[in-house]
Amino acid sequence: MKRTQPTNMIYIAILRGINVSGSKKLPMAELRTLLSTLGFTDVQTYIQSGNVVFKAAKQHQEKLGNQIAEAIKKQYDYEVPVLVKTIDQWKTAIANNPFAEADISKQGITFLATIPSATTIEIDSKDDRFEIINSEIYLDCPGGFGRTKLTNNFFERKLKIRATTRNWKTIYKLLDLAEAME
Repeated sequence: MKRTQPTNMIYIAILRGINVSGSKKLPMAELRTLLSTLGFTDVQTYIQSGNVVFKAAKQHQEKLGNQIAEAIKKQYDYEVPVLVKTIDQWKTAIANNPFAEADISKQGITFLATIPSATTIEIDSKDDRFEIINSEIYLDCPGGFGRTKLTNNFFERKLKIRATTRNWKTIYKLLDLAEAME
């Protein structure tokens, strides 16, 4: 009886807190090599902040994220939260943007490790807006991200869930890279 190989799926992984202010340095070439040693194929990275697109056998994204985080811990001796999404999840996150009418250059998505139980958070965020939909927090920060109180740390503290944020340029670029693999 002939055994079939498991179907490889395309995943997007986003790492939190690497190559920021000289800490947790992880060159993207080394990250690509590390993921290849885990058996992932067609590994591509985008900019230095830990954005990866790759193919792997179909499995739960949390398991993939843990596998990547454990490999980084073993090789570099520091912890890095890793969130993994499928292309369909990524497209859904893009389609759900409640602030589509606003300036996209002042927006981003904070990706959460899980769907939060709370969807409202009290904060005086001035003109900044956010909305929680599924496992994403949509941000609209007209004053810029450097001045907003709507940070990864804020959401992690309030929701007790790992979070990492990407701007729309990065979100669309990762989608382009993933779709080119289809």
